[in-house]
Amino acid sequence: MRLLTLRTGNGTTKAVRQDGDTLTEIDGFADVGDLLRTAGWEETARAANGATHPLDGADLAAVVPAPGKIICVGHNYRNHIKEMGRDVPEYPTLFAKYAESLIGPYDDLALPQESDAVDWEAELAVVIGKSGRRISEADAADHIAGYSVLNDVSMRDYQFRTLQWLQGKTWEKSTPFGPALVTKDEFSAGPLMTSEVDGESMQQTPTGDLVFTPEFLVSYISTIITLNPGDVIATGTPGGVGHARDPKRYLREGQVLVTSIEGLGRLKNRVVKEA
Repeated sequence: MRLLTLRTGNGTTKAVRQDGDTLTEIDGFADVGDLLRTAGWEETARAANGATHPLDGADLAAVVPAPGKIICVGHNYRNHIKEMGRDVPEYPTLFAKYAESLIGPYDDLALPQESDAVDWEAELAVVIGKSGRRISEADAADHIAGYSVLNDVSMRDYQFRTLQWLQGKTWEKSTPFGPALVTKDEFSAGPLMTSEVDGESMQQTPTGDLVFTPEFLVSYISTIITLNPGDVIATGTPGGVGHARDPKRYLREGQVLVTSIEGLGRLKNRVVKEA
């Protein structure tokens, strides 16, 4: 099942189910995060028969527009670890984003006035569907609602000002997320993830090459803090980022960034100067 958050005008949104080229409203739920916080959300979504909209031309918000937590993982693909000159970590490297950083799958990506080093980072996103603390790795799949596509666009000049990365990772309106949440019965880590800038391939790695699996990350993070429905785990980026290239390459005004994962969908974001 594919679940999306549709902008319906006047600042409102609706949770919808995708059936081929048609979007069906799931009545009573403003977005996918709102739906996930309700017991029996899968049955509710499958049974929905609200108003319909064409998929073509739909104005989509970030699939979960306001997660309670966005927890990101650094250095989780060996080819990216190598290109950044780091050692394979014993434990996950964690940092946070905030909801204000999220944009829709086809929204413009704003280059901030303060950064000249805006980089791409294609990532598999895990969306939580069931609350839990100290979840065992064996039980972790029961707490995953599904998966989506995210690009952890990073302002490298700010990221590396200090040893702490947050200041380069959570710029407002910088992180495309969507287009859909694909439920776990229809997807598992493994298919190819890619990013392109103006049609040029930048990253191309199977999502199964993760050092730490989604199930391990759910278990590890939930040891630290309760994971709740709608929370998001961004599982890390593979090799091919602009900062590791010689010479370094960064996003520029007018370029188009495309991020894809087979079976999940595609983000397409035009790069613009921040107003």
